[in-house]
Amino acid sequence: MAKPKINKPQTYTIVVKLGSSSIVDEITREPRIANMSRIVETLVKLRRQGHRIVIVSSGAIAVGLKRVGLTSKPKKLSKVQALASIGQGRLIALWDDLFTHLNQTIAQILLTRNDIIDWTQFQNAKNTMNELLDMNIIPIVNENDTLSVQEIRFGDNDTLSAITAGMINADYLFLLTDVECLYTDNPRTNPNAKPILVVEDISSLNVDTSSGSGSGIGTGGMTTKLIAAELAMSAGVTTIINKSTTPENIMKIVKHIQSESLKSDLENHDTPKNLREIHQMTELQNLKINDVPLHTRFIGDSQKVKDKQFWLLHGLKSYGSIIIDIGAYNALTRKNKAGLLPVGVIDIEGSFHEAQCVTLKLGKRDKKTGKLDMSEKLVEVGKARVNYTSSEISKIKGLQSNEIEKVLGYADSEYIAHRENLAFPHH
Repeated sequence: MAKPKINKPQTYTIVVKLGSSSIVDEITREPRIANMSRIVETLVKLRRQGHRIVIVSSGAIAVGLKRVGLTSKPKKLSKVQALASIGQGRLIALWDDLFTHLNQTIAQILLTRNDIIDWTQFQNAKNTMNELLDMNIIPIVNENDTLSVQEIRFGDNDTLSAITAGMINADYLFLLTDVECLYTDNPRTNPNAKPILVVEDISSLNVDTSSGSGSGIGTGGMTTKLIAAELAMSAGVTTIINKSTTPENIMKIVKHIQSESLKSDLENHDTPKNLREIHQMTELQNLKINDVPLHTRFIGDSQKVKDKQFWLLHGLKSYGSIIIDIGAYNALTRKNKAGLLPVGVIDIEGSFHEAQCVTLKLGKRDKKTGKLDMSEKLVEVGKARVNYTSSEISKIKGLQSNEIEKVLGYADSEYIAHRENLAFPHH
């Protein structure tokens, strides 16, 4: 008689983002060893269950402050970078000491946008992380604050964690914060604030995040977490907000996800809307019955942005804008999309070089002059890496491709941007 088949719990690639306040006490600036130890125990347990784990850890500057006896972050950039260089070594040593007690090997990865500015470099970063995960090693990622300046910063580690999750095609991104979930208002000041447990469309949220500006030693707040969640969702990554002081809850949430019968239906955007609404209404009761802590889950988009488009949209800094007309936009976003031709360009904004990334904006032409109608609001619609400089595009905008050489004296390409160097959300 054949033995019944036992289905093993599904395993996931999980990115866990930890803010400075999870690692360093806001008042004493001393490391929160107890909390870090609970984080380590939880993540090692998950790793041993077969999950692939990546940590995005803030805290280098905060640790540096304590090491040199400063009470607040200085304003001068070079001093902040010096503090990061002092603190980063101590921070990774702390992590390594704690993980070593449980015989878990870690690796350090420090990034700026410059490190992924080239598509090949982006792929190399992805391959390195995946190779570490295949070796059962936990990578610890942080922004390289020692070298980072405004032009090449990710801005905050919420954004970095979302880009990391998208880069390695993670299943889940946990953003640990000072509240257990997203609320309709600040629960500390408004007793009628209600928890929001499942989100499929961030644009439909009606929440007040104005009071969540982050800790005194970090850079983020609830607003940056919503931005990061939307970014990760576009890459198909489901994002979870949960309380940083109870990291062991990650285990319960992952177990809940594994056993949840409606999960596959919910993450399929073809599911009837009323079923998703019913699930939203019953989720709180579901969590209580199964003894699962409150958390907010932002469902990853089933029509996720592909790797190169994700890199163009979120990995690169924009150095200016190209304003296109509706005809160009329709041609660029259809199934067999075309490249961006000069004829579809109305105007440009800013100064940029060849091969740099620019934002694409949709505008309207004035019916009389053919120039940009300044009375109409511009809408950001995508990103592109350009074949020409801003001054060159300014000269050839609105022209046919066969006129480029006549105007410039040369024609490196018939396209302002090739189809492979264009990216649009949800296309």
